[in-house]
Amino acid sequence: MATKSTQGGEFLIKETDAQDIFIPAEFTEEQRMMAQACQDFIDTEITPYAQEIDSMKDPDLVPRIFKKAGDLGLLGITVPEEYGGMGMSFNTSMLIADIIGAAGSFSTTYGAHTGIGTLPILYYGTEDQKKKYLPKLATGEWAACYCLTEPDAGSDANSGKTKATLSEDGKTYLLNGQKMWISNAGFADLFIVFAKIEDDKNLTAFIVEKSFGGITMNEEEKKMGIKGSSTRQVFFNDCPVPVENMLSDRQNGFKIAVNILNIGRVKLGAGVLGGVRTVTTNAIKYSTERKQFGVSINSFGAIKSKLAEMATQSYVSEALCYRAGQDIENKISALEADGMDPSEAKLKGVEAFAIECAIAKVQCSEVLDYVVDQGVQIYGGMGYSADAPMERAYRDARISRIYEGTNEINRMLMVGMLLKRAIKGEINIFDPAMAVSKELTSVPSFETIDTSELFAAEKEVLKKLKKVFLMVGGKAAMALQDKIEDEQEIMMNLADVMIEIYASESAILRTEKLVSMKGEDACKNQIAMAQIYLSEAVDKINVAAKEAIGSFTKGDEQKVMLMGLKRFTKSELYNTKELRRQIADYMIDQGKYPF
Repeated sequence: MATKSTQGGEFLIKETDAQDIFIPAEFTEEQRMMAQACQDFIDTEITPYAQEIDSMKDPDLVPRIFKKAGDLGLLGITVPEEYGGMGMSFNTSMLIADIIGAAGSFSTTYGAHTGIGTLPILYYGTEDQKKKYLPKLATGEWAACYCLTEPDAGSDANSGKTKATLSEDGKTYLLNGQKMWISNAGFADLFIVFAKIEDDKNLTAFIVEKSFGGITMNEEEKKMGIKGSSTRQVFFNDCPVPVENMLSDRQNGFKIAVNILNIGRVKLGAGVLGGVRTVTTNAIKYSTERKQFGVSINSFGAIKSKLAEMATQSYVSEALCYRAGQDIENKISALEADGMDPSEAKLKGVEAFAIECAIAKVQCSEVLDYVVDQGVQIYGGMGYSADAPMERAYRDARISRIYEGTNEINRMLMVGMLLKRAIKGEINIFDPAMAVSKELTSVPSFETIDTSELFAAEKEVLKKLKKVFLMVGGKAAMALQDKIEDEQEIMMNLADVMIEIYASESAILRTEKLVSMKGEDACKNQIAMAQIYLSEAVDKINVAAKEAIGSFTKGDEQKVMLMGLKRFTKSELYNTKELRRQIADYMIDQGKYPF
């Protein structure tokens, strides 16, 4: 596995060696066994009962499945052994989230408990709080939920109105307020609740047991998708919480929320992968069985193109998720080696790669939407039937672009975080941006590329794509200065450029490392997917950058930047039709997503 610790956001200004990233082929036997146990759990406990789960006619069904997940150790993957968990690595938790992604609405139940429900106590709790609550959460004895969102406070979480008032005897806080869209609320035993004390500017977090009293709920929400997950409004009416159940320090709640959401974002990125692969496999099987004009529909080029693109998007998403996950893990290890407390090291490790966490969330949730949409299309009329698996997958997928912060918010966050780090001197973006600006008015150099080396030409394209971001981002930052964050359209344009650079580079590096392990002949389909994705990324970056340039430049400056954009987005023209046919033929022969 990779051991080199990098800095978040540096992919935009530095080249990464393929040997310094982690790829799924490197998972250990132990990790694969855990993944298989998780898959077996889905196959036996969830898939056969998918309709019953979604109907929610038996309110005890999901809690029973949840308890079984706890018995298998799936709820305590990252909880240290001393608190009843398995104490496994960050990337192992990513792998389990990945597999659980195929579990439909139960993946929301799982993620809400193991992530935002458990991690605040693991990372911010006192030793007494950890000893009291983590063993119950790790084993599934108790279920947890996370109460942050309020009716008038969506993306602006810190504007919540729930109040915590200290009792006259100073022993308890009385919570009063309303929370909404609370996953697992219907059967949760423990609530992580965010409230404001007196006139505090920032939230404070509390650990609230259901048994404390003063908690009421509305009926289950009627949702478009993830119907089998419990989602309720929760009301706190003079709910008494012992003062020792304050989580971390007063007014530290917003920081807790932000840091836990960073973890949630990268886990959500991984958490859709299982679903993406399952939908792709179902589409392959159905397109083989479905006959039109006397042949299977997957013999048609239009269907092959869809199947290959679904696989390509999945392959790239896996690459960027596990690259980010291992970078986080490496950072955690480095901080712990320097003597930092393990809980703090985990938070700092994730915080260091918050940009990549946001990229993973946006990229993977949008890939999931794309794949399920194509899956419905391949099924045709049957895709619209509730009796076929695509209808449920289509509905369940849509929430992923909303929770853990909408994709629009995440796009603006990733660019905002990069600019703030640059201003603080944590990452040097401005000097490379100035160098690219000077390059625009210089005579272009024509270097000969040794195309005999795998991905040599593609890496040159990547270097130029990074110059696109530096050119447009640098000019926008100079022209707009502190008003740039008000120009949300430009921020989202820049985010799209960032995402495509990180995704395409991750795919190339994953494939290059895989080739070093298995040889080029064994990886011809992976090479094809990396090339297809890069080809698409160039076009997407061109469109996003051109739109941004037109938003804040005029005259000669605009002409120079457009000429630079044309220079920086030149790339080889691949025969993507033949590459997709090659990939699809292999998948059809295997009868599943095989990568």
